[in-house]
Amino acid sequence: MRRSTVENNLVTLQNPKSPISEVYRTLRTNLQLSSIDSPMKIMMVTSAQRREGKTTTVSNLAIAYAQEGKKVLLIDTDLREPSLHAVFNMSNRNGLTSILSNQVEWREIFKESVTDNLTVLTSGPIPPNPSELLSSRRMQELLEELKEEFDIILFDTPPILVVTDGLVVSNYCDGVILVVVSGKVDKELVVKAKANLEHVNARIAGVVLNKMNAKYGKRSTNYYYGARE
Repeated sequence: MRRSTVENNLVTLQNPKSPISEVYRTLRTNLQLSSIDSPMKIMMVTSAQRREGKTTTVSNLAIAYAQEGKKVLLIDTDLREPSLHAVFNMSNRNGLTSILSNQVEWREIFKESVTDNLTVLTSGPIPPNPSELLSSRRMQELLEELKEEFDIILFDTPPILVVTDGLVVSNYCDGVILVVVSGKVDKELVVKAKANLEHVNARIAGVVLNKMNAKYGKRSTNYYYGARE
């Protein structure tokens, strides 16, 4: 396990008074205010391509919700290249795939994570059929059960343009947050990712512009949230 990953990426936990932590809280507030009439209980964080910061974003957002007192479940649905177990320094012996394949009951493996009110469900063993598992009746039934137990459910998904798994997961969600690395990702790829999400009627709640200094237009460790117009 990469213990340093927790220290380096979970800024809302390690340094809750930092400017970046405040931006995650602002993101949380913006999401809440953008859906007052129909609160978003199930959300996913994704990106067009790999290494845009979606896992860091969803992890810190989950902690921000938990710090507010919400009962939060963070699920790793990247069943091809999972990473939440490394971020939170957890075992991945059992996880989502173990539940979906009826090897364990979810109550047997759920434990609170690094902070109060946050439970992390790792991916579990990598399966041969990720898309089929994520679109299965068992997945639908599981989410119906989990909605009764948690205030907020967040998914970390694979990049939209790499595999279709994220599009499958979007069907379960009230909102989708798209993470984009400033100055690194071709605009056409972002537009294509957005179009793919809209094609399956996903609700794009907003965009996180990663590694951008909004004041100077230079890359930094800041984040920017822009609501969909």
